[in-house]
Amino acid sequence: MTDPTRDSPNVPGGPPPALVQALRRLLRPLVRLLLRHQATYPFLASQLKSIYVELAEDEFGIPGKAQTTSRLSLLTGIHRKDVKRLRETPVDVDAPPGNVSLGAQLVLRWTASPEYLDEEGHPRALPRLAGDADSPSFESLVASVSKDIRARAVLDEWLRLGVARVDEQDRVALVVEAFVPESGFDEKSYFLGRNVHDHLAAAVHNLSGEGPPLLERSVYYAKLSPESVDELAALGERVGMEALQAVNRRALELQERDASRADSNERMNLGVYFFRDGADVKGDGGDEA
Repeated sequence: MTDPTRDSPNVPGGPPPALVQALRRLLRPLVRLLLRHQATYPFLASQLKSIYVELAEDEFGIPGKAQTTSRLSLLTGIHRKDVKRLRETPVDVDAPPGNVSLGAQLVLRWTASPEYLDEEGHPRALPRLAGDADSPSFESLVASVSKDIRARAVLDEWLRLGVARVDEQDRVALVVEAFVPESGFDEKSYFLGRNVHDHLAAAVHNLSGEGPPLLERSVYYAKLSPESVDELAALGERVGMEALQAVNRRALELQERDASRADSNERMNLGVYFFRDGADVKGDGGDEA
């Protein structure tokens, strides 16, 4: 008799039904995004095929034995000819857009270093140009992270993205206390890939049962009025930003402390998200998962 806890509802010996259900649900917003940008099913299938071969080769080998095209074909279900072609095709390593990498470092320093914060711990509006050598400015902030990029070029890009504004006193103010551009498709696409990858990777780690679980929790309620959801959205943003800023300040201190250590080769990512939907109100909610 087929074990219903192990088999896919459609493919004998396939993945567990609960995993199939979760997969279909998590793919829906991704497919919606792809359809909006004319990315067809064959395009997605080609990307999946490449990733299947890449991960199977890198992470599912047999110790002491070289991976073969035949074994990868068996493991992934992809034809040997395609496996051979994909193994011979260099894989582009994803890198953030240059302004994202620099911008994230600048925002992290602006929101964590005491000299750039006011008495309440919020990022100060900074004079655009350096004046007194001991007085922080936007120009000195950029110089503290990179000597190769002009502060004016960074400011122009940030004004375009809606990350900063210049006030009547020629001071640069941070519009949001995290690098979340209002515009800039490349920048937002990068964060989509990085943040959703890390969130999903944490959940997959926990599902695998390998090693101590990682933080991956949420609070879910349904059957709420729009006004109540507005209130909870504001509360979530406030307390979420407080948590992110606290971790940001400590992470910057630890990064500077660890700079000379040989084992400083790990990264971390703590995220906060909020979602609202007027269509899915099944159940009473009230869970924390």
